[in-house]
Amino acid sequence: MAPPRRKTTQHLIPARRPAAPPTGRYDIYPAQPIASGRIEEGYASLLARMAPHRVVLVDGFVGVDWDEVADSLRREAQAQGIGLQIIRTADFLLPEADLDAMVEPFLGGGDPVFGRRCPLPLEAFFRPGGLRRAVDAATGPVVVVGTGAGLLDVSAFLVYIDIPKNEIQFRSRAGTVCSLGKRAPHPAAQYKRFYFVDWPVLNREKARLLPRIDAFVDGQRHGDPRIIDGALLRGEIARMARGPFRARPWFEPGPWGGQWIRERVDGLSGDVPNYAWSFELISPENGMLLEHEGVMLEFPFDLLMFQEHLAILGDCAEAFGYEFPIRFDFLDTFAGGNLSVQCHPRPEYIRREFGETFTQDETYYILDCKPGAEVYLGFREDIKPAEFRVALEGSIATGAPVNIDDFVLRHAARKHDLFLIPNGTVHCSGIDSLVLEISATPYIFTFKMYDWMRLDLNGQPRPLNVARAFDNLYFDRRGESARRELISRPAVIKSGEGWRVVHLPTHAHHFYDVHRYEFGNAIDVETLNSAIVLSLVEGDTVRVECAGAGSREYAYAETFVIPAAADAFRLVSPSGRPLMVVAASMKPRAACVAGSWPGDDA
Repeated sequence: MAPPRRKTTQHLIPARRPAAPPTGRYDIYPAQPIASGRIEEGYASLLARMAPHRVVLVDGFVGVDWDEVADSLRREAQAQGIGLQIIRTADFLLPEADLDAMVEPFLGGGDPVFGRRCPLPLEAFFRPGGLRRAVDAATGPVVVVGTGAGLLDVSAFLVYIDIPKNEIQFRSRAGTVCSLGKRAPHPAAQYKRFYFVDWPVLNREKARLLPRIDAFVDGQRHGDPRIIDGALLRGEIARMARGPFRARPWFEPGPWGGQWIRERVDGLSGDVPNYAWSFELISPENGMLLEHEGVMLEFPFDLLMFQEHLAILGDCAEAFGYEFPIRFDFLDTFAGGNLSVQCHPRPEYIRREFGETFTQDETYYILDCKPGAEVYLGFREDIKPAEFRVALEGSIATGAPVNIDDFVLRHAARKHDLFLIPNGTVHCSGIDSLVLEISATPYIFTFKMYDWMRLDLNGQPRPLNVARAFDNLYFDRRGESARRELISRPAVIKSGEGWRVVHLPTHAHHFYDVHRYEFGNAIDVETLNSAIVLSLVEGDTVRVECAGAGSREYAYAETFVIPAAADAFRLVSPSGRPLMVVAASMKPRAACVAGSWPGDDA
């Protein structure tokens, strides 16, 4: 029996879109119907698009099974009597040892988690001129297959094959995909190489290629590609960037995970102990779904930003470029455990150490919780940093537990509370909560100090980062000042008949702000030339109406985006029952502390 291609209990995207869930139930496949044209299936359809052209470049992202692609195209060509010469880009990469040495400075030495974003161009991974000479020497129709094919400056038909980043991780865990230029997978360290080397290098190349792509392929289903015309895809992206849209969420278990998500979200695998995370909108990793006559195709959220960042981000497009700045995800601890005691890097630290342009400022919005739920946030008034560090490092050395209550404050958590977690703040969610984490987009820069003496789902301790944490902690966020500074105080700022707007102020270091729209029938909202990320936090279903972009309905706990270019929209309660929708959008730049926006001096 062949080994599994992916290591996960999460379902692969189905061949056909399932029936929509009942009204008010969360949809894990939020596909948007295409306005015209169609989505094609199979290698025969792909070859039919390629056949009229003498030179075809089949480029794609890391994680694509290039052996499968080459073999499938060769079989189809033989079946149709088409002569085909295939050239593999992998044959022209630098030697593996040279590539390893080239990227080593970006992999953080012995750090098991962190590195630094690689600024190298994709050309640096290849032997100069070799691929071009091979194509020039070809005498008949030639197909160049593999990552980097689009580097060829030739007149050719360009195919791009992509794989969702969550699927790349599932394949990596199974040992079926390698990092760029590697001949064998190294699952323990491979995510770090993906994040800090492969993804930034290949995203820059994908952005360059996007206007030229003739056929885009969703390659996540082995042997069953989904294909869309490149011009049609670009048109759908342009349409999507002017009305409401929702990314495809994905879900992961974890050592502290809970039961809220698995009990309330239909269609997930039951073969996991819990669900810790729902990645609602983490733009570097989420995908977008298109659908035609039941056939679904996924493309990365990145493409939206590469083509339409001006329409999506509005006033802050210059500052953030292709990076969507706001992240929504769920942290589920219902019948689970506390998160690790942690903090996130200060702006100057994340730029210097990791090459990020802005830092991981967070908030916890309590979507749901049981009585007695709590959040750990800020230090006790009598905190002695040296004693705290000795206790943490002693625990690592000896396995002795730490009484966190000796050092960190606990706060009662109630539905719709908002807790503020600017960079450098000690924090973690306690048990029996579903936290809607509203955050800046960076998402892996968590410095864990204490993990409650538990192991991960593979029976291994998770890495702790006490030294990095102590380089970033603010010990003056303590006692009563922490209670005043780190818990949002809601205030009604607008109201009318049957509606009101509640402001949930964020910390001065946060570059985004949070509001809640509470209404019985409808409320009108302006984007003010900023993207707005929203979630229905009370009620079953909300309808969103945008002039020129139609209307869409979203269920309880679903996250959706209104681009800046939409200008204005209406939130409607289809049932007429009261709803609450929480929304995050950008503060005016002048309202932010220096260092919070990209390019500002720390």
